[in-house]
Amino acid sequence: MTAADTDRRVAPRTLPGATVLQIVRSLADDEPARATVDVALALLRSGARAIVAGADGPLVSELQGIGGEWIRLAGATHNPLSARRNVRTLEEFVATERVDIVHARGVAATLSGAAVSTTTGTWLVSSYGGPAGAHRWYERGYGRALAGSARVIAHSAYVANDLMARHKVDPERVTVIRRRIDTQVFDPAQINPARVATVRRAWKMGRGARVFLVPGRLDPRKGQLTVVDAARMLVTGGLKDVVFVFAGDDRPDAEYAQMITSHAAAQGIGTMIRRVGTCRDMPAAYAASDIVIIPAIEAPTFGRAAAEAFAMGRPVVASAVGALPEIVRAPPAVPERERIGWLCAPGDPIDLARAIADAVETDTATRRAIAAAAYRFARDTFSPAHIAARTLAVYAALLRSNV
Repeated sequence: MTAADTDRRVAPRTLPGATVLQIVRSLADDEPARATVDVALALLRSGARAIVAGADGPLVSELQGIGGEWIRLAGATHNPLSARRNVRTLEEFVATERVDIVHARGVAATLSGAAVSTTTGTWLVSSYGGPAGAHRWYERGYGRALAGSARVIAHSAYVANDLMARHKVDPERVTVIRRRIDTQVFDPAQINPARVATVRRAWKMGRGARVFLVPGRLDPRKGQLTVVDAARMLVTGGLKDVVFVFAGDDRPDAEYAQMITSHAAAQGIGTMIRRVGTCRDMPAAYAASDIVIIPAIEAPTFGRAAAEAFAMGRPVVASAVGALPEIVRAPPAVPERERIGWLCAPGDPIDLARAIADAVETDTATRRAIAAAAYRFARDTFSPAHIAARTLAVYAALLRSNV
C-alpha cells in the first residue's frame, strides 16, 4: 500500500470536490466517447473536476466547452513504447493533480489505468465490454488489471457473468450499468410523419401494409434466415398484409444476403421479404414498424436494437440468448402486466413464428400498454442522464468506502 493510498483511506472524499480522470480510446464521435462526455458533464454539475485522457477527436471541443479538461494520449494502443509513454504521462498528471479516481474504458485504457493505479494508489474503475479475444497476448494482463480494479462496470449481467468466470473478479466489485442510447434521437415525439412516409416510400411499402422490422447487419450469427422460415409458417397460418423488412448492411456477407432472398423465393414468400440495406434514419424506421424482430443466434453482449426499439415504443420479438432476455422483459421472468416483448428459442423458426403470432394477436389496448411500458423502460434504463448518474453512484460509493 502506498502513502497516497493510506492517506486516501484515512480521509475519503465525497464526489463534490473530487477529481475523476477518464481514459478512453479517443474523443471520436462514437458511443464510448459520448458516454465519457456525458459522465464528465454530470461530474461537473456535481461539483467534481472532470478530466478525459485520449486521442484527439471532434468531441474534444464539446468536452472543453462544458468545462471539462483533456489530456492528449496516443490512441488505444498495445505498442509497448506508446503504452509506456501513455502511462508516464498519466502518472505525472495523477501525482501532481491529486486525482481520486481513474475510470478506464477499454482494454488498452484498463492496462494503462492499472499501471497508474499501482504506482499512485489511485482507485481504478474499469469498464468491461466482453472478452478481449481468444489467444490475445494481453488477455492475461488484462484479466489481472480487471481483477485488481476497485470496481468493474459491465454493460449486462451476461457480460458480468463472463467477467467473473473468465477473470475471477470479486462479484462485490462488479456493477451492471447498461450502455447508453440517444433517447433524444430515438424518441417518437421527434419523428414527424413525413420522415415515416419517406422511409415507407423508400421501402416501396403499399398502403396499409404492416412492417415487421428486422434491424442489423445481415450475418448468419444474427439468425435472419430463421425469419424467412417463420414467415412461411405464419403465411400458411393466414398472416396477410405484412412485409418483413431487413434493414442492415448486406455487403459484408453478400452470399448470405442473397441466400435470404433466394430462400424466401423458394418458399413462395419472396414478395413478403424485403432487403433494404443500411437505413440512414433508423428512428423513422422503428416508427414505421409494427413489430421489431431480433432473431440472434450468437449471444449479443447488450442488445442495442432492442433498446432503440423500446425507446421508440415498439414491441420486440427476440431470441432468448446472451443479454437479450435482460432487456426484452417477458414472462415468466416478469408478470404478464410487465411484458414489453416476446422471447423465443434461438435458431428455432417454429418458436419464432409462435412468438410473432402472439405479438400479432395481442389486442389493441394491450399493445398500447406494452408500447408505453417499453418507452418508459428505455428512458429509465438507457438514457444518457441515467447512465451517467449510475456511473457517478459507483464513484461516490468508492469515495465513501475504506477499501
